[in-house]
Amino acid sequence: MTDTLRTVDSAAVPRAPDGGPGETGTGPRTLKRSIGVVGGTLLTISCVTPASTLFVVVPDLFGSLGTATALTIAIGSLLCIAVAFCYSELGTLIPSAGGEYAMVSTMAGRLAGWLVFVLSLLVVMIVPPVIAMGTADYLAPLVHLDASWAGAGVMALATLAGLLDLRANAWITGIFLVLEVIAAAVVAVLGFAHAERGAGSLVSMEVAGPGGHPDTVTVMLVVSGLAIALFVTQGFSTAVYLSEELENPRRNVARTVLATLAISTVIILVPVAAITLGAPDLAALTGGDIGAMVAAWSNSAVGTFVSLCVALAIINAGIVMVIQNSRVLFASARDKAWPEPVNGVLSKLGRFGSPWVATLVVGVPGAALCFVNLDTLYGITGVSVTSMYILVAVAALLARRGPHAHTRAWRMPLWPTLPILLTAVLVYVLTMQDPTYLAWTGGITATATLYWALYLRPRRTTRWLVTVPDTH
Repeated sequence: MTDTLRTVDSAAVPRAPDGGPGETGTGPRTLKRSIGVVGGTLLTISCVTPASTLFVVVPDLFGSLGTATALTIAIGSLLCIAVAFCYSELGTLIPSAGGEYAMVSTMAGRLAGWLVFVLSLLVVMIVPPVIAMGTADYLAPLVHLDASWAGAGVMALATLAGLLDLRANAWITGIFLVLEVIAAAVVAVLGFAHAERGAGSLVSMEVAGPGGHPDTVTVMLVVSGLAIALFVTQGFSTAVYLSEELENPRRNVARTVLATLAISTVIILVPVAAITLGAPDLAALTGGDIGAMVAAWSNSAVGTFVSLCVALAIINAGIVMVIQNSRVLFASARDKAWPEPVNGVLSKLGRFGSPWVATLVVGVPGAALCFVNLDTLYGITGVSVTSMYILVAVAALLARRGPHAHTRAWRMPLWPTLPILLTAVLVYVLTMQDPTYLAWTGGITATATLYWALYLRPRRTTRWLVTVPDTH
């Protein structure tokens, strides 16, 4: 999507004739450092897709949490501050395109890092199709499409863009972000301008029942909803995937992570509060049809404009996410996570400099996932994100021991209290999730553990060798 997302040019870094996959004559292949804080923040916010999340994910939260939706997202955002601190410290210590798995492998051991990789792979495979399936709703003013087929089409387009490495400068990404922010701002202004209830409704904890009568949203429902609330702003951690391409990562990783979380939280939370206040009634709020509310507050032309802005933002997000997520697989092949033939294939670079096989592995299954039940995708993603954050928090607890204690890096405040409290809260949130989603995620994790025990662990000197590039 952008020329800041590119691998080192083959002319600059030649490949050794007999080297292993992803290696050059001087060592493992790395990515070029060409992104500053502004470019990294723009790219990362594109992965958070705040307006897309607002229009695609938040309506489902309205359906189960009603007026408690804004409160739940606010609590989730507070938890994400602690998560962001963990990512910032670990990301400056271990600036690798492998992101979470490189950080956790280095700090908490190779098995923990492998499990984080599997969880992050689940997330990066599921999030793009979840967002893409929202396209149909927002193209409705122009054409009526089936949500699954529309989502699959967006994933196919994003995969093609990744294969061709269709890059534009960061300002083009900025244009799409401006469209997202405009759409969110229009919703916020209209919602506040047509407020039907006072600010007290934001903590009234009500949702429309089957007969349209108010039902109370329990604390347990809010805790259960926190897994999806964490998913709402989850993309801020994408900054660590770019750490091999960020200039001066020891400083800029933390700045990019924290800036992205702050900006995306505002873009999402303010319109959610406005919708809560401005919805005509509790039933309309619980229904979560934001497009219909916008049209009712203004006119069909404004509603169409907002819908098209969101549709364009979703397509842009799909392209950026597929390109960035393919880097996770590229890094895993470079770190020899798979049998040698698989490593060789996943680390292949196309004529445009993009990891084309890794892009296909992300994009094609993503298109297929558009035909899976959406609630199942949400549930598995929520459990995976929460579990991944737990392991990252544990790694942050171990970040100041041994040689890392004196490494020059950004350091979080309130250590070790913050990661300890974060771990405890997230474990509690995990226990409140649907057993079906826990079983799915647990089964995948158990299978990954078997792969570790039977293949990776016996080959510890030749497999799963996490690469941390030079930061200078």
